Amino acid sequence: MTEPTVDEQHNAEKRFESFAEFYPFYLSEHSHPTCRALHYIGSFGVLSIIAYAIITGNYMALWFTPLMGYGFAWVAHFFIEHNRPATFKYPFYSFAGDWVMLKDFLLGRFRK
Repeated sequence: MTEPTVDEQHNAEKRFESFAEFYPFYLSEHSHPTCRALHYIGSFGVLSIIAYAIITGNYMALWFTPLMGYGFAWVAHFFIEHNRPATFKYPFYSFAGDWVMLKDFLLGRFRK
């Protein structure tokens, strides 16, 4: 296990006052393209489950949304980024970050 960098130590202690302040940190925790891709798969999976539930009336399927959304994201963090998901410390900002990151991806705001 490597020692945390000064930036990692600072971010671990920092309390974000707004989502605008949090989002650059969130993106730094999702720097690997495969990590972001797994987040997108999870988010699209969540949207698919919601659509399925609405179309079929099978609202029990909604129980699978956390598994779909967090499952792909946590695999990405633990096995690709090798960091702790921001959800554990910033659950609301992290949830919003997933959707803003997906929007930014769809709008082509990430460099190839």
